[in-house]
Amino acid sequence: QVHLAESGGGLVQPGGSLTLSCEASGIAFSDYAISWYRRTPGNQRERVAISTVGGSTYYADSVKGRFTISRDNAKNTAYLQMNSLKSEDTGVYSCTAQGPNDFWGQGTQVTVSS
Repeated sequence: QVHLAESGGGLVQPGGSLTLSCEASGIAFSDYAISWYRRTPGNQRERVAISTVGGSTYYADSVKGRFTISRDNAKNTAYLQMNSLKSEDTGVYSCTAQGPNDFWGQGTQVTVSS
């Protein structure tokens, strides 16, 4: 049984911070690249961050310098630290595990609003 569970979303004011978590089970976590995607209220999907098996990270221009992806393979968990949040960061954030097969979590809502 493969399961990815995101948590940590919520309401935050512009300029604030949130850290999302993605806990995986049923896979060899260290063998998978982890990505965070977001879907905006306009239903646009964007990949915002990638953590590769080899330890490299990549970010969309829209979040570069503000978001940080990390992973703790011993805990089968990945994180997305989000700083200096803007209203346009609002959306449903999902993690994916990409390897021999690809898996998606259900997503967690992030709302940036005053």
